[in-house]
Amino acid sequence: MIVSPGLNPGSETGEWSPRENFDQVFDAHFAEIHRYIARRLDTHTADDLAAETFLVAFRERDRFDAARGGVRPWLYGIATNLLAKHRRSEVRRWKALSRTGARDLESHEDTVATRVSAEQLTGKLAGALAGLSRGDRDVVLLVALGGLAHAEVAAALGIPYGTVASRLNRARKHLRKALGDVNPLKEARDG
Repeated sequence: MIVSPGLNPGSETGEWSPRENFDQVFDAHFAEIHRYIARRLDTHTADDLAAETFLVAFRERDRFDAARGGVRPWLYGIATNLLAKHRRSEVRRWKALSRTGARDLESHEDTVATRVSAEQLTGKLAGALAGLSRGDRDVVLLVALGGLAHAEVAAALGIPYGTVASRLNRARKHLRKALGDVNPLKEARDG
């Protein structure tokens, strides 16, 4: 078997092992992880948290277990755990948006970033997201913003595949009810 430089020879998916050539892991996934975080938070915080995600991954690279999933879900799991540290401010922000029903934030830069990253985030949706449990919200945002399949969400959060499906179903019902029977997530995406 011929293996490209930097690839983990045991990897069926062709992903790089974080144990070897971490720079290739960084190059392959940084923009995606940053984009996921930036959609949940502001761009400046995303810069810091994305960098911190890869710092944690680098420090923990010897503990990476390919049997538990690929590099991508592992990185999303680290990013999601770091995002949890910012949960209170995230929820406060969504509740504030919910109360105002407007996008006018403190600065023009924040307004532009919010419009670009949230694409039509309304006060109702922000309030509905704030009303979800942390576990349900993490699943929804990994699917909706990260574009992860159910199996990848399960690996990222360290939960069973069935739990992902049940949390997503519960969250969809909650969001649909809060938005007046409008489904904010595509039902067809089941990973």
